[in-house]
Amino acid sequence: MYSKDESSNIKQTFWTTFGQYISPQLSADGLKVNWVNYKTGIKHLYFKMETANRSVSIGIVIAHQDRVIQELFFEQFMELKTLLKNTLNEDWTWALHDTDEYGKTISRIYMQLDGVSVYNRADWPQLISFFKPRIIALDEFWSTAQYSFESLK
Repeated sequence: MYSKDESSNIKQTFWTTFGQYISPQLSADGLKVNWVNYKTGIKHLYFKMETANRSVSIGIVIAHQDRVIQELFFEQFMELKTLLKNTLNEDWTWALHDTDEYGKTISRIYMQLDGVSVYNRADWPQLISFFKPRIIALDEFWSTAQYSFESLK
């Protein structure tokens, strides 16, 4: 078992490594982007890559504290579900009013990979291969879809 500091250092090293690996990749709009801290430009709407002890996930997280507004965002994504699926080339899990690790109510659309660990360096190539094409696909999707969310800003 790792101490809190060791755990934090391992995760930080992984994200630094991932960031360096993907940094040459330009966005769908041809711009330089911080892939690890992807900015959607809309408050309470995030593209998150997360690592847990025995799994990793990537997803769209709607974290607005008002459940009704969360539902509006989620419904807008439902309208774009075909575009999202076609861009990702896979089905993701859709969860309206899920709970995050802090007990906060969120909604999310995500893909999870089980049986891997950020604490095992031998898994890092698999983690990078999981995250990279999906965050790039999310960016490609967002390049077109973001305008559908202008009224929800």
